[in-house]
Amino acid sequence: MTNTPPMREITPGEIKTYQEDGIVCLRGAFSSEWVKILRDAAEISLAKPTDMSVDLADMRKEEGRFFHDTFVWRHNDLCRKFVFDSAAAGMAGKLLKSEKANLFFDQWLIKEPGTVTKTPWHQDLPYWPVKGSQIATMWIALDSVTKESGAVEYVKGSQNWHKTYKPASFDGGDQYTEDLPEVPDIEALRDQYDIAQFELEPGDCTFHQGLVVHGSPGNTSANRRRRAYVIRWAGDDVFFEPRDGLQEMPPFPDIAVGGPLDSDLWPRIYG
Repeated sequence: MTNTPPMREITPGEIKTYQEDGIVCLRGAFSSEWVKILRDAAEISLAKPTDMSVDLADMRKEEGRFFHDTFVWRHNDLCRKFVFDSAAAGMAGKLLKSEKANLFFDQWLIKEPGTVTKTPWHQDLPYWPVKGSQIATMWIALDSVTKESGAVEYVKGSQNWHKTYKPASFDGGDQYTEDLPEVPDIEALRDQYDIAQFELEPGDCTFHQGLVVHGSPGNTSANRRRRAYVIRWAGDDVFFEPRDGLQEMPPFPDIAVGGPLDSDLWPRIYG
């Protein structure tokens, strides 16, 4: 599938920052037209969530609404349009230094005003049935995102610790069973880490590698929504490795363990 040209080029400096820090902020990555499409898509999903959706604030019995929905491109035509027709996949391929980019999955992470629920410090990759270094999350802001409204924090360079931590449960449960060390207590040791936090405008995005440790506060603002459309991208070296006790996903495709992701569930969009 051919993508439209990016709103602006990914610069060598941005590629270098991503490769070294594991996190880069891309200002003005997507046009106001694409932001409007995604805002419309968000309202469709909020009104008609899939059976994979959850409200983590409700599950934790906390104030507010923290809406998750996953693999939404399979149900929401506007999300599908963005994934296949925007420049997102090409941008991901360049940042990953990959010849291709597979859509692993997309997701809504929407914290409404007055939502106290935090996103715990975690890595992304340990939740997923894949392995590889060329895998990352694109976090697209649909609203102005401030520290008060829940801007994500990232421990720069933590992908280079070469450690995989036990997935933290977002809903307060203990469903992740792999025998892995716990994520360090970042809050207690903040002064020991180089932590980046980006306040964003609509159309800005961040791009972080799958082993970067990150988390976010609640949205304590009175009237500012924090709607984020998130896309997980996989590159050349990512392969299928199913394991027990991971994030819920649709039925896996009939592909070989250790094989590439190319399939209807994880389509190759760039390259």
